[in-house]
Amino acid sequence: MTRNRTIGFILALLIFVADQAMKAWVVEGLGIDAPGKAIEVVSFFDLRFVANIGVSLGLLAAETDTMRWGLVALTAAIAGGVGWWMLKEQNRQDLFALSLVLGGALGNIVDRVRFGYVVDYADLHFGEWRPFLVFNVADAAITIGVLILLIRALFVREKPKAENSGAPVENANA
Repeated sequence: MTRNRTIGFILALLIFVADQAMKAWVVEGLGIDAPGKAIEVVSFFDLRFVANIGVSLGLLAAETDTMRWGLVALTAAIAGGVGWWMLKEQNRQDLFALSLVLGGALGNIVDRVRFGYVVDYADLHFGEWRPFLVFNVADAAITIGVLILLIRALFVREKPKAENSGAPVENANA
């Protein structure tokens, strides 16, 4: 199981690096670095700068420095809990999902520490209808990881491993 945990932490690191690299490319490489700046990629997807001071769905908006650092502390504690859970988790699929959550959380925490907000840029829309708020790689990884955990918790039942007591199995038809 140590190998799976190592792979899990490497995956979290890769998610973190991909998130930070994509944000740097959008903001610095493409110059989408202020509210209102955007580039249309295709008719239903834009790269659009949003400085997100809250968390999911705009909840817990950190409008002051105290609130910002409180949010950093809260999300860091959650990320620490996810990391601890990864050290204890035995199921490979759950470990994979937790890796997505941890990598995404770390990416957004770094943004909040560096800038005071999280850089969001992915804007999926169909005309004026937006099925999601503007998001980033970290947000997508967290969402996918949480969905995997929820689906597994609600719909997937692990079969208990048969215990081998060493006693011969009796034939019921005999």
